[in-house]
Amino acid sequence: MTPAEMESRIVRYGDLKPCKTAFIDAHTPGSDQKENFTIIGGGVSESPDQHVHIRDTPGFNIGAAGQPPKCRNSLHSHRTAEVFFVLKGRWRFFWGRWGTAGEVVLEEGDIFNIPTGIFRGFENIGTDYGMIMAILGGDDAGGGVLWAPQVIEDAADHGLVLGENGRLYDTKKGEALPDGVGPMPLLSQEVLDRMPEPTTADVVPNYVARYWDMVALADRQPAKVIGPDAMLRDRPGFEVELWTRTSRSDAMEASSQHEVLMPMRGHWRVTWDGGSTVLNPGDTMAIPPETPRSIAPSMTGEASLYVIRGTGDDAGPTMPL
Repeated sequence: MTPAEMESRIVRYGDLKPCKTAFIDAHTPGSDQKENFTIIGGGVSESPDQHVHIRDTPGFNIGAAGQPPKCRNSLHSHRTAEVFFVLKGRWRFFWGRWGTAGEVVLEEGDIFNIPTGIFRGFENIGTDYGMIMAILGGDDAGGGVLWAPQVIEDAADHGLVLGENGRLYDTKKGEALPDGVGPMPLLSQEVLDRMPEPTTADVVPNYVARYWDMVALADRQPAKVIGPDAMLRDRPGFEVELWTRTSRSDAMEASSQHEVLMPMRGHWRVTWDGGSTVLNPGDTMAIPPETPRSIAPSMTGEASLYVIRGTGDDAGPTMPL
């Protein structure tokens, strides 16, 4: 593969194109400053304005959310995995019907495999613009987002209507639901009553991995972060590892599965038959199956890298506690 061909499979952090109208809460005060990024796959954006960097999916999607301080993402749910790691900033994640069942604060490098079937939201509680990177299960990312009813009702007060076709319509711009398309129905009380309300004590030990714990495990070999025998036990259609300077291999190796590289700290040189490149924190690189490559830090200092691989498993609900 030529350098140009491989470069087309890399999305540089500085080249990310945000969408500020991706979701139904885009006009709701407190959520109207967030930016959504769709890096690999179609993602779950409800706006035709969303830019997709790489459309081919490896069995999962990669996205990101950028938010200034005190900006929050409203309560929603997914049918397949939603995994975040904090690239920049300090973030509070909360969950439950009203966002009060539990919460956890994540620092840079921490990862959260949020259980499917519960409403979740998050906010930047740091002092600067923050960025969290996301892995979504399935080629179609679970078919979209399920919103808490109050989010849809609040959005209507600020001019945004979500159609049953999954698209947003901005009444402030004179848009209306097309003929034959009704509004997205609110979840029934029966459905809401069936949604679990796990506590912080239920969730954090089983679904959150702290960065420095992962670094300690990655002293001699990559730390298995998400997988059937990993720190966070799950089979969401992909597995996640954390590599460090002392656990990476300089050997030219190939994976039988799609592989996505996402540096967390430091600079990483990726070499393949045909060229090489350096990845920086926030960059995303998609390596096709059976492509021999070597991956190693290119400079001294702290270096860590998330490696995500497809597994061929169905992108189903998160494994139960």
